[in-house]
Amino acid sequence: MANYIQRDVYLQKLIDSRLDGDVKVVTGPRRCGKSWLLTRLYKDYLIKEGVPEEDIIIVSLDLDDENNQSELADKEKLKAYLYSKITDTNRTYYVMLDEIQEVEGFEKLVNGLRNKDNVDVYVTGSNAKFLSKEISTVFRDRGHEIRCNPFSFKEFSTGRTEPFSELWKEYYTFGGMPGLLRRKTPRQKTNYLNDLWRKTYLTDILDRYPIENEVALDAITDVLCSSIGSLSNPNKMANTLQSLQHIKIDEETVKKYLGYICDSFLFEGAKRYDIKGKEYYKSLQKYYCVDVGLRNARLNFRQQEITHIMENVIYNELRSRDYVVDVGLVEAREKRDGKQVYIQYEVDFIATNGLDKYYIQSAYALPTEEKQRQELKSLNKIGDSFQKIVIQGDDIATYTNDDGIIFMGLHQFLMNEDILK
Repeated sequence: MANYIQRDVYLQKLIDSRLDGDVKVVTGPRRCGKSWLLTRLYKDYLIKEGVPEEDIIIVSLDLDDENNQSELADKEKLKAYLYSKITDTNRTYYVMLDEIQEVEGFEKLVNGLRNKDNVDVYVTGSNAKFLSKEISTVFRDRGHEIRCNPFSFKEFSTGRTEPFSELWKEYYTFGGMPGLLRRKTPRQKTNYLNDLWRKTYLTDILDRYPIENEVALDAITDVLCSSIGSLSNPNKMANTLQSLQHIKIDEETVKKYLGYICDSFLFEGAKRYDIKGKEYYKSLQKYYCVDVGLRNARLNFRQQEITHIMENVIYNELRSRDYVVDVGLVEAREKRDGKQVYIQYEVDFIATNGLDKYYIQSAYALPTEEKQRQELKSLNKIGDSFQKIVIQGDDIATYTNDDGIIFMGLHQFLMNEDILK
């Protein structure tokens, strides 16, 4: 595997945002490559564009980083350090603050930097301070988010020559965390992913949030990992934990802990949307892990259901392409046993991006005509004119059936960012 992967999609977003007057907020889970993107790839780009290296001011506040400058986690010390570097009003400075949430009260400092005409500000963050809904408040409507994810399959495949089937198996087993590039054996990769859970992610949550029941937090994490692609809500999870694992926990606590896990960018919840009724269900969601390798390692690689893993990979790919993703429901009236009844059909994903909307089914295999009819029922019941797509695990040439439904192979979908268009 290549030792240097140029993350062109994210790099271009930084380039497009250069000197726009906003704080650029690079978010994502720890160890997904935010620091590398900003302080290596983007820095290299700026230097090639003629920016003097001394005008690029980088501060790493990540306590897990061997190059961290944790002594600057004090706001006043950080401010003094930065302003000692920003000395010439005729020069443009690029300030990059990695894991800025480690600095208490950072908002005023960052906003002060942003207000300087000759300073372009970039920060990274790994928790709820940097959710989309918070950024406009924290930075007074002068900040925007650039979400960074683990490697996509296409990034993971950079420089690789093995057949798709081999690459896909490795990817759906171990995922795309950049740190895996330095681990060669399955055991090394497994240990690395397990260490991320124990030493980084869960420790982060325990340090940041008031967790009174660590056993419950662990159990909720396991439930999320084992039920990717399944509809759930806090009440259902609380009942599951109490009945099967005898963990005493109420719905509100589950809801809080779910929020902490999602706010740390480890999972995302996709809301359930009634396509014909045009409304969301308030509590039901499907949860997807930010990286399938992390999910598999958490479960000790016991639950390798390829259909659910493929669905999770497709969800992550859609999100990395900046789609808002919901899970769909379409209700149809049908005659069953001589009676008219309402039947609910599931649509795996509704992906929207501006004016574009796509209904997508994930189907690892369609071995028979009956299986294909079952997968197509929900799409055929929708009735509007937006594009309907089936992504198959088989390597197939893209084609359109008589009902206007597009079929494409997983390989084609993962390797072509524009294929939906």
